[in-house]
Amino acid sequence: MEQKKILIITYYWPPAGGPGVQRWLKFAKYLPDFGWAPVIYTPENPSYPLVDDTLMKDVPKDLEIVRTKIWEPYQLAEKLNKSNKKFKAGQFDVGKNQSWKSKLSIWVRGNFFIPDARVFWVKPSIQFLEKYLKENNIDTIVTSGPPHSLHLIGLGLKDKLPHLKWIADFRDPWTEISYYKHLKLTKSSDKKHRQLESAVFKNADITLATSYTDAENFRKAGANAICITNGFDESDSGEKAKKQNTSNKTFVLSYIGVLEQLRNPDNLWKALDELVTENTEFANHFSLKFVGRIDDKILQSLESSSLKNHILNLGYLSHGKAVEEMQTSEMLLITNFPNESSKGIIPGKIFEYLASGKQILSFGPGQADVAKILEETHAGKHFSYNDSETVKKFILEKFELWKNGSLSENTQKIEQFSRKNLTQQLVGIL
Repeated sequence: MEQKKILIITYYWPPAGGPGVQRWLKFAKYLPDFGWAPVIYTPENPSYPLVDDTLMKDVPKDLEIVRTKIWEPYQLAEKLNKSNKKFKAGQFDVGKNQSWKSKLSIWVRGNFFIPDARVFWVKPSIQFLEKYLKENNIDTIVTSGPPHSLHLIGLGLKDKLPHLKWIADFRDPWTEISYYKHLKLTKSSDKKHRQLESAVFKNADITLATSYTDAENFRKAGANAICITNGFDESDSGEKAKKQNTSNKTFVLSYIGVLEQLRNPDNLWKALDELVTENTEFANHFSLKFVGRIDDKILQSLESSSLKNHILNLGYLSHGKAVEEMQTSEMLLITNFPNESSKGIIPGKIFEYLASGKQILSFGPGQADVAKILEETHAGKHFSYNDSETVKKFILEKFELWKNGSLSENTQKIEQFSRKNLTQQLVGIL
């Protein structure tokens, strides 16, 4: 039987690195198993904040990929201020770390490029894809954001082709994302953002959310929203090195990924600083490992504390190497934005953390979706950014278990988050 075609419109695609690319890369990998033939539409000349060539191995050899050119203003922005390259990854300086150049750049980004700096790809893509969809008999599309400007491509195509089935996939919220309030928006710009978001919610046949809370919030805003979380790929889990810390002398707490100022767990650093100062045995065995892009201001602060000699900063590694580093850790750190509106964000790496079986230390707002997952899987504990003594106690408990050789791994109830099972959920919706 001939497979049905589905066009996936995504900015992030290998060799792009980071979690944003993996969601639809994995869906595309497993969709053929369920009778669907994915077609990828992506920029020919994108400006990626991270590159990971190893993800190319997951791209099916017979996958059809359609590319057109995009113009992005990031090169101009980086000439104004080198720190503007953070914008490509949704990062920027906050509070006392903001220079006048940062403030100006943030204001320009929020008010001149609505919803984001990839907006110049919208009109050419609508024009190109209207013809492409007709010629190739494709009646189902997916737009994946951020960048949320890609949803405007879906909105334009839906207007021209009313019978088109359109799924708007929100890997992160739009106006409810934590950094939205930091964009220094004028009233008219804020209104435009919200009007465009509302139009996407009301016109998409289905809005996908990556968390339970986001799906609920999207429904309240008028969307036909369904939650399909991110997950872990069983093939990655099978390939990753099961090597342990062979010296068995180091208690490693690792952070894998991008850590920016808005998600910086100062209370954790305080607790760890006290532990290495007060507890000689802990100090002799503890290591804080970073794999990924850590904000310079955060590193500077840590290196001026008692943790200085305990830090191992490996920088950005390929996805496969990052998974290996999870395996050589005793605890894994995950952080979310502290405000209540971010409780629905479930960082994608938590699922690979779950697959590793390691203990997870999580920070974010109370009653977060991450806390629900950790409770259900018994994989770790979630704390608020106000906790300090309880965090310290939790780490010390795990350290004592590790010291006695009884810090066990845990992989209960995680099968629901495998990429293949999640793709089956998607096909059920299709």
